[in-house]
Amino acid sequence: MEKIALVTGASRGIGRAVATELAHRGWAVAIGYRVRRDKAEELAAALTAEGCRAMICRADVSRREEVEEMVRTVADTFGPVSLLVNNAGIAGQCLFQDLTDERWHEFFSVNVDGAFYTSRAVLPAMLHEHEGCIVNISSIWGQRGASCEVAYSATKAALIGLTRSLAAELAPSHIRVNCVAPGVIRTDMLNELPPELLPELAQQTPMGRLGRPEDIAAAVAFLADPAADFITGQVLTCDGGFIL
Repeated sequence: MEKIALVTGASRGIGRAVATELAHRGWAVAIGYRVRRDKAEELAAALTAEGCRAMICRADVSRREEVEEMVRTVADTFGPVSLLVNNAGIAGQCLFQDLTDERWHEFFSVNVDGAFYTSRAVLPAMLHEHEGCIVNISSIWGQRGASCEVAYSATKAALIGLTRSLAAELAPSHIRVNCVAPGVIRTDMLNELPPELLPELAQQTPMGRLGRPEDIAAAVAFLADPAADFITGQVLTCDGGFIL
């Protein structure tokens, strides 16, 4: 299959860095977004100016019909998706007893249903070609759990279960499924935290700094590379040693 990547939630943060890294490595990149069309167009224009192949595609990943239309659009423009990066997600903090039914279901509809819908939509072409790669973006909080982030942690743990189970199912078809679990990364999600907490988080990280979106992008690119052809069903923790 031609090297065609779909990265959801790619207008900002980790997704943006992943799309950029993949484009620089020769992938034709579909930049998925939901709201920030301006940021998605800005990235696509910058990559195109560098000689890369890039397009934008909108979908609310919690809605199956929109996901299926997005995947069709990518296939019509570039060809069938050979690499899917399930990055789109939401986060937030609150006490468990303050967590409403609506908020709980919103977390799962975006973070888990989104990966389910998108993976299912790209799989027919991968199965036809007998090759492909899916990388899910989880979190260290899906591995360890986090106080006041029960819903977020639960969804990220679900992505790890999805990764391992789907990897076992698809391995005979030469389709690899892996997961990256970022630590504390400098993205907009950190804006919800008190600014004075960031230096403390850096000190708690054995590597002595917060992560960069580019750190996660490098991990995703490694798992997508043919050099990682014998790696599937794995969780690559990229956290500077935070949960050691």
